[in-house]
Amino acid sequence: MQDEIQFDADALVAAAKAVDGLEDFGDDSYREPLEKLLWSLEHEAQLNAIGRPAMYYRVRDILATQLRVQEWLKRYPEIRDEEIHAPLVIVGLPRTGTTMLHRTIAADHRMYAPLWYETRFPCPDLDWDFTLENDRRIRDGKAEVQQMLDGSPDLIKIHPMDALGPDEDIMLLEQSFYSFNTQACAWIPTFDAWVEAQDHTPGYEYLKLLLQFLQWQKKRSGQQGERWALKAPHHLHYMDLVFKVFPDAKVVQSHRDPLDTIPSIASMITAVWKIYSDQADPLKAGEQWARKFANGMRHTMAVRKQVGEERFLDLWFRDTVSQPLVEIGKVYDFLGMDLTPEARAEMEKWQDFNRRELRPPHEYTLEQFGYTEAGLKAQFRDYREAFIEGH
Repeated sequence: MQDEIQFDADALVAAAKAVDGLEDFGDDSYREPLEKLLWSLEHEAQLNAIGRPAMYYRVRDILATQLRVQEWLKRYPEIRDEEIHAPLVIVGLPRTGTTMLHRTIAADHRMYAPLWYETRFPCPDLDWDFTLENDRRIRDGKAEVQQMLDGSPDLIKIHPMDALGPDEDIMLLEQSFYSFNTQACAWIPTFDAWVEAQDHTPGYEYLKLLLQFLQWQKKRSGQQGERWALKAPHHLHYMDLVFKVFPDAKVVQSHRDPLDTIPSIASMITAVWKIYSDQADPLKAGEQWARKFANGMRHTMAVRKQVGEERFLDLWFRDTVSQPLVEIGKVYDFLGMDLTPEARAEMEKWQDFNRRELRPPHEYTLEQFGYTEAGLKAQFRDYREAFIEGH
């Protein structure tokens, strides 16, 4: 099976069209990023027996999703009329408590949140009846999460995986190929350099469309929310586009010393690379992701100056961990929402069930990833001076 898989654009497009018998992508904007990505997967990723079919079907699924989205839009053009009102966008370096903050807030039923299976498979089958019982995506999502945990048992120590739980909308950005998500699966430096040099506006516009579609789906399934709770460290790299595409976005930024966070994300990337690739070099992971997030933090700091600090609410990891509902109260004040007794009770219930100590400890060292304390302090000097030192 592995030898039969070829990362050929024409073959993958044909395979995607065969899934539902659909032909219309809307336009051909997918083509260039697709070809760049496939070249790197073929020539650089060193995919293993799990990774080669997994990446093939991941790309095919993205293309099939794009086709399916177009068909749903033809059948229900009112999807484009869904209003994404003042979304909450939680950002921060990875490992700063954003996952816990996001999932706790998402326990409030007034919030829409993208669930893992929805971000991985945002478009339902064409014959879906709007019931969870008959949603194939849930079954597929659970199976894929289990495959990831089987392939890298250390992953559960680093990031809680739940196919039915809220997760990062970076996987929605991946549906346009404009994200760094595939780079988190394998070492593909040529595609990485290419995509970093592109204008990511098309990716964020497609993200908005998918949120409109998911919101429409949730309403049809009986859920009624007031606003989206989104979360992705990836948005640090493109904060200007967050405000361009979502002009009324409310951004919460979580802070923690990069000396604690950057080695942790390098550890997570290395653990994921091990699932899919025979090449999981922790030094390459360390260099790539420290550079990315140093650049992303500089970008967000510049955007803060441009748009005004009042567009952001700052929280610190130590406070979020020690007094989560106090900090979430600040978020609700920032949003102009009432933290109701019902919402607070749901959040407390979720937190009690998802205590960090129920998961194994995550262990790593700076040296594993080629870091030194002095080097990371220099790389993140401006950020540390603004938000870490003295706080």
